[in-house]
Amino acid sequence: MTVLHSPSPLAIDPYGMDVLLDPYPFHDELRAAGPVAHITAHDVYAVGQYEAAAAVLGDWKRFSTTGGIGLADARKPGANFRPLNALLEVDPPDHARLRSVVNRILSPATVRGWRATMEHDAAQLVDRLLQDPEIEAVEDLVEAYIFKVFVDAVGVRFDRDAILAIGAMSFNQSGPPNALFHEAMRRVQPYLQWFEDSQRREHVKPGGVAWQFFLAEDAGEIAPGIASNLTRTFVRGGMDSTIAGLASTLMHLSRSPSQWQWLREQPSRARGAFEEGVRMETPFQVTYRVTTGETELGGVALEAGRKVGIFLGAANRDPLRWNDPHGYDAARITVGHMAFGGGDHNCIGQMMARLEAECLLGALLARVKSIEPAGAATWRPVNQMRTLDKLPLRLVPQ
Repeated sequence: MTVLHSPSPLAIDPYGMDVLLDPYPFHDELRAAGPVAHITAHDVYAVGQYEAAAAVLGDWKRFSTTGGIGLADARKPGANFRPLNALLEVDPPDHARLRSVVNRILSPATVRGWRATMEHDAAQLVDRLLQDPEIEAVEDLVEAYIFKVFVDAVGVRFDRDAILAIGAMSFNQSGPPNALFHEAMRRVQPYLQWFEDSQRREHVKPGGVAWQFFLAEDAGEIAPGIASNLTRTFVRGGMDSTIAGLASTLMHLSRSPSQWQWLREQPSRARGAFEEGVRMETPFQVTYRVTTGETELGGVALEAGRKVGIFLGAANRDPLRWNDPHGYDAARITVGHMAFGGGDHNCIGQMMARLEAECLLGALLARVKSIEPAGAATWRPVNQMRTLDKLPLRLVPQ
């Protein structure tokens, strides 16, 4: 008879400011605690080992999304601060039906059709920046690029201040009601009506991805109101994660001239460099599930109806899965990394993110001899995300 153990208690708060700015000591403790730990500060389970994370993400029958993918249990009165996400916070078979419609709209052929425009926009941006090659790369390069190509492809309204405030609200809402949460909610107030309006049919561009959602709703392929919910999903989450991943990739490449030169010699590996960047500095650090009944994971007993945090950033640096997990290697084979989630709820926009990264990195590789740090990189504390706030770079043209 198998003897089950209780989860190991961890007193550290993963939403403490010191952890958000440098999560890796916490990740080490979490993995060392075993397959499952108990985060006592928030009374939730947590997994950080790669194998355990994959098991949770891959088993919706035992670990459901219907309690919400944030820290709070959406099923409990007063715990949820937003409408549940029709795509991310529903289990099969309902999830599979909606996912199939979205997969058709975001088909590989559709994404490939954006390449020429995205490459053109990337080339124009890099050429302009090279006129004054010392830049703040988060805003001047990465945000400027993503805010152009993503908005064009999806066909949504754009206001930089609104988009940034909505993102801060979304990713701080996923954590506890701490100071970051309250500041994000204060900051977003002037833009909430803009956000509500942006999800309406009359404010999306004909032909874009959001427009296709409304056409699917008209055809009865998805339920009434779901097109707006899907548009909200893309506006809230489709830009920030790619910005975070691209900026982190550039930070690591600027610190390793030999890897930049290696990429210049074989620019077709640009996508792999981005994959390694998001493995190293996983943009969505944690997502949650809820246990549907009493169960076990790796010999650890879990109670029913309990939140389980899957710390994707910890799994992506698990030394049992990756050689030299804390080292950036643009040539690494990163198949299996969890930066885009896993299981049924892997990221719906990952093909778009990869294309955006390939096009921007490709434009840089074709025009820039070297990229160098031009000051200290600083991180922005966010409850759910790992994202740079500032990245001063010097671009040395060919």
